[in-house]
Order: sequence, then structure tokens, then C-alpha cells
Amino acid sequence: MSGFFSRLDPRRVPWGAAGYALRTRVLRTKPVESMLEGTGTATTQGARLAKVLTTLDLISLGVGSCVGTGMYVVSGLVAKEMAGPGVIVSFIIAAVASILSGVCYAEFGVRVPKTTGSAYTYSYVTVGEFVAFFIGWNLILEYLIGTAAGASALSSMFDSLANHTISRWMINSVGTLNGLGKGEESYPDLLALVIAVIVTIIVAMGVKNSVGLNNVLNVINLAVWIFIMIAGLFYIKGDNWAEGQFLPFGWPGVLKGAATCFYAFIGFDIIATTGEEAKNPNTSIPYAITASLVACLTAYVSVSIILTLMVPYDAIDTESPLMEMFVVHGFYAAKFIVAIGSVAGLTVSLLGSLFPMPRVIYAMAGDGLLFRFLSHVSSYTETPVVACIVSGFLAALLSLLVSLRDLIEMMSIGTLLAYTLVSVCVLLLRYQPESDIDGFVKFLSEEHTKKKEGILADCEKEACSPGSEGEEFAGPPTNTCGAKNLPSLGDNEMLIGKSDKSAYNVNHPNYGTVDMTSGIEADESENIYLIKLKKLIGPRYYTMRIHLGLPGKMDRPTAATGHTVTTCVLLLFVLMFIFCSFIIFGSDYIYEQSWWAVLLVVLMVLLIAVLVFVILQQPENPKKLPYMAPCLPFVPAFAMLVNIYLMLKLSTVTWIRFAVWCFVGLLIYFGYGMWNSTLEISAREEALHQSTYQRYDVDVDPFSVDDGFSYATEGEDYPGWGPSEDKGFSYQHMAGAKESHRTSSRSKSKGRHKPPSEALIANDELDYSPE
Repeated sequence: MSGFFSRLDPRRVPWGAAGYALRTRVLRTKPVESMLEGTGTATTQGARLAKVLTTLDLISLGVGSCVGTGMYVVSGLVAKEMAGPGVIVSFIIAAVASILSGVCYAEFGVRVPKTTGSAYTYSYVTVGEFVAFFIGWNLILEYLIGTAAGASALSSMFDSLANHTISRWMINSVGTLNGLGKGEESYPDLLALVIAVIVTIIVAMGVKNSVGLNNVLNVINLAVWIFIMIAGLFYIKGDNWAEGQFLPFGWPGVLKGAATCFYAFIGFDIIATTGEEAKNPNTSIPYAITASLVACLTAYVSVSIILTLMVPYDAIDTESPLMEMFVVHGFYAAKFIVAIGSVAGLTVSLLGSLFPMPRVIYAMAGDGLLFRFLSHVSSYTETPVVACIVSGFLAALLSLLVSLRDLIEMMSIGTLLAYTLVSVCVLLLRYQPESDIDGFVKFLSEEHTKKKEGILADCEKEACSPGSEGEEFAGPPTNTCGAKNLPSLGDNEMLIGKSDKSAYNVNHPNYGTVDMTSGIEADESENIYLIKLKKLIGPRYYTMRIHLGLPGKMDRPTAATGHTVTTCVLLLFVLMFIFCSFIIFGSDYIYEQSWWAVLLVVLMVLLIAVLVFVILQQPENPKKLPYMAPCLPFVPAFAMLVNIYLMLKLSTVTWIRFAVWCFVGLLIYFGYGMWNSTLEISAREEALHQSTYQRYDVDVDPFSVDDGFSYATEGEDYPGWGPSEDKGFSYQHMAGAKESHRTSSRSKSKGRHKPPSEALIANDELDYSPE
């Protein structure tokens, strides 16, 4: 017994080793090669998901998941209680803030295409396992609450169309329950339960069925929107905007309304969850995210214009504004037409919440972070059926027991946190050295190589890569592509010497920054804003860059600069959290212009600006992706600020519920996921194999560099350093697999002392792989 208690002595616990092991586990990343086609993903998770979605399907999913509640509910609510006709400006501000997060999501999706799981998978490959689990767990919360809220909203819509006979029958027949939501009397919403179950069956039947229904409902929604635009033109009155009526609550009301309108754009992340089911995710995902946000903005602004011109802002009905605005003018038939559109919009919004949830669960369960039976894919429907059933059941249970108002309050916090972490990840990855993101480069290079076919590929190889070592110095390059001039390295070319083909192979440090088709540096050929800035400032542009300490085009990130950016981003996140908290909870002191409050705000703004400027001074990774977020580091930093501000605007009760959800997630991760993840199992198997083979290697290779072993003198030979055929006697009793493993490990051991030229060439090619 005393021995047992002595082991519990804190002084005898190897804290350093335990801390290192924990840090290694929570920060380990998933190799991007494991998600390539043809790997073992299909065998470990059953059948593969069907690749049937086009760019138009993704746009339809994105628009459907956003536009339902935004157009039929949010527009009237914000116009009456917060901004008046200024709701138009509120929607525009919210759209700009949403696009900032959208471009970060789009770049993250392009970095790791052909995956499912949205931001969860992206962060797993780039940041680490714990952050990935945290993001995925919060995305599940978002989709779960969104599905339950959509089912409850549809139930309320049918109840309203039936003059509340459904709710009265429920109360009289079933009764009410106390303690639901905030404690008010509420009846079990059986209709919402039935709606959630029906939509779950539709989603589980196959992605084509789900997207087909989604497209049909979007067409109905589009037809109703066109009807509202045309019919509303006959009843508009310009007096509703006259004499100070456009901004009755001032700019504070507009900004407050923008915070509410931002929630109407939440849902575009559904596009990023369909990477494995999209035909061409590398281009479809960024285009679909941008197009869906623009389409939603167009719908919201146009409907708000018609609404505020037809009805004075103080007479708008907050429950069903678009239906009642025609009733005010005596057009009763239009009410039922708009009601059809409302049902279609809310149904497609419900479908947009339930569709991505099983796919996130499927991705997490496939990686072993959740229970693996959830990753089963039906060979008949090619959908994660078990995840669909479990998620649909939970959503139906929530819609039955929890009131709609409480569901809406919790719907956005998980999404906002995911958006914030995605912006942080994009900001970190763009400034990391090449070796840290080699997985992306190698993956994108393979994808790019697959697309090259026929003569163009051969022509590119002959013009841009040396055929042999002797060919590098064989004289002027032959231009087999028919181009007038080969790409130029810039001003340094004439100072150093003539260009040759070896200057443009994959080993050259300028490869990632030179456009091989135009000879123009990639930064200048792609960034039109930078070209305009150069023309505006003139020759002083380069002088200004030197004075500000901005990096040059040939500067490359190092481990030191990457660590600097990581530190600055973490400090920026903490400082933004403090700044937004003070702006929200200390607003009274700021409005009273207390000197200490104003000084504190100015000081925090200056610190945020300094951190952003320090990040700006660090060199970016030169590798180009098919889509990249513009204006780094300003766009991700501003997206972080907006998302943190909106998160802190939520109620305290919502934060408490969110904390409980996160605590349950931590129990699952540290109790199950961390020990059963695919990476953990692979690490254990590798360690077991190493320990098994080490028993055979003890008498064969007893010396190592760590033991102070020195090189053998000329003519002297040590055991274990001879040719491979002389050592066959030492493992004749081993299996063929073990023998091949021993041979490869011996090659690695010898390579440690004297790396061959082939290894150096391979390393160079890895560092500067083409895009």
C-alpha cells in the first residue's frame, strides 16, 4: 500500500514526459495523403460517398440554408424594432462581415479539397486534433439546434395558417410541461417531431434526393420572391422614406440591426461540408460560397426595400411581415401565395441544417474521435445512414421539448466560434514556412498534375524542367512550346547571367512566385489592387516598403517568423476578446466619455493595430492556391473581430448552455477520442513494430550516433555496415515483411551519417514542389 501511495507523490511523477505526450496528442495533425482517392478511407468506413454535386447544387444548398428565415422573419423584425428602413444598410454591413468569413472558409476548403466535415477536417490537417474536435463538436451543436429550430418554426407556421387550432388541440389533449426553455408553460410540439423525422428520412435516402428536393423548394422560393417584387411595386409609397424616416433609430440602430442581420447569412458553411460529394470541390466550393452570399444579399435587400416602402416601419408585423404587408393593402390572395413561399423557405432552411450534420459526425467518427459505428456508409444510398438517424433523432427530441425562442438563442454561438477559428487558422497558415505545410503543397501538386494531359503536359515538362544533369549546362534552352520568350526571373537576371532551364525547375526558390505562363511574378499577375497601388504611389512605393520594414518578394518564412506570427495571432485573439467585452459591457462609461474608458479603448485599438502591423512585416508563404483570401492579414483579423463581437452579444444563459455542451465534448475527447483516434492507433502500431524489430537488431547494429560512435577508418569494417547480402544470415528466421522493414531501417541509419545525393535532391524537390 505504501508503494502505491509513493507513486502518487507529485515529486515522483514525470511531469515533463506527461506534458510532452499530452501536447503531442492534442497537436498532432492528420496527413493530407490519407484523404486522397484510393487510400484506405473507403475500406475503414464502408462505401464512399457519392460524388454527384455540381457548383449549381452547392449554390442552391447555400442559398436554401440562409434565405428562409432571413427573408421571411428577420427583415421585418429588424425594420420595426431596430433600424427602420435602414435595415437595408444593416443587411449590407452584415453581408460584408459574412463575406470576410466566407473568403477564409473558401481558402480553407481549397487547401484540403475532396474532404467532408467542413472546418473540422481543415483544422485537423492544418492545426491539430484538439482544435479540430472542438470545432467539429460546435458545428454539431449549430446544425442540431438549427434543425430543431427549423422544425419548430415550420410547426408554428402551419399552426398560424390553421388559426392556432393545432396548438389548442395539443394543449387540450396532451397538456403542457413546466421547466422547458426559460420555465414558461409550453406544450410538447408533436408536429415539429413529425417534421424532423420526415426530413431525416429524406436526407438518409440519398444525396440526390435531398438536393433534388432542395432545388425544387428553391425554385418555389424564387417564384414567390419574383411575385413579391412585381406585386409590391403597385403599392409602394415614397413617403415612408421621407423626412427622416429612413434612419429613425440613427446609426446605432443600424449597427444593432446589422448584428441581428448577420445571423441571416449563417449557413454558407454547409457548402464546405460537401467536399467529398462535389464533382470538382477545388473550384466549386469558393465559387458557391461567394455566389450564395451575393444571392442572399440580393434577396434580403430587395425584399426590405419593398417592405419598408409598402408599410411604415412602425406598422410592420414582426411575426409574418411579408404576408401581412399585402393584407394592409387589401390583397388577401397574396397572403396565401407568400405563405407557400414561407413554407418552402423554412423547409429548405431545415434541410440545410440537417444535411451537413451527419457528414460532420461521419468525418469525426471515421477519424475515431467519435464512436466509429457512426461512420457507417450505406452501400445502397451512399450516405452515412447511422449518423443521419442519430442526428435526426436528437433534433426531433429537441424540437419536441424545447421552445423555439430558446433554440434560436443557441443556434449561432457554435457557428460564430467555428468562423473565428477558421479565420485564425488561415492567418496562421499563410505565414508558416514551407516544411510546415508541405502536405498541402504535395497534395495540390498531385491534383494539378492529374489535370495536365497530352501535348501540353509534355511541352511544359520539356520547357520547364531539365532532362539530365548534363543538360543543365548544354547551352541555350530549346523552346518546344512555341513561346517567344521563356519566363524571366526579373531584374536580377541580367546582373547574374543568362537564364537557363534549371532556373525554372521545381528546385528553384522562385518557382512558386513566378507565373510560368506569362513570365510575370505571380503576386503582380494576380493582385490587381497591388498594381493599382503601385501606379498611384509611383516609385515611392518601394521606398515606403523599405521604411515600413515590409518583406520583399524573395523573402521566405522561417520557423522564427512563423513563431512570431503564431504569438501575435494568439495575443490578437485575446486582445480582441477583451476589447469587445469592454465595448459591450462597458458601453455606458464610453458613452459618458469617461477619460479612463476612452483612454483604455484607444490603447487597445493601438495594440491591435501594432499586432496586425507586426504580422504584416512577416513574409508570406509564396505558394499559390486556386483561391486565396485577399488582403492578409486585414480580412481574417476583421472577421475575427466581428465574430467575437457577435458571440459576446449573446445572452448569459446561452453561454452557460454552451459551456455545458463544451464540457460534455471534453469528456468525450479525453475519455474516448484521444485514445481511439486513427492517428493514435497508427502511432501505437508503429511503436509496437519498432520495439519488435529492435530485439533482432541488438546484436547486429549495436552502435549509434547517440552513443558517441565515430566513423570507421579507411579499410576498417564494423559489423552491420557491410553490404546487405552479407547480413542475410542474421534474419533468415524472420518473415519477408520483417526483412524488408529491417533493410529500410538500415538504409535510414546509414543515411543519417552520410546522406546520399539522391536524398538531397528529393528534399529540395519537397521544399519547392510545384503547385
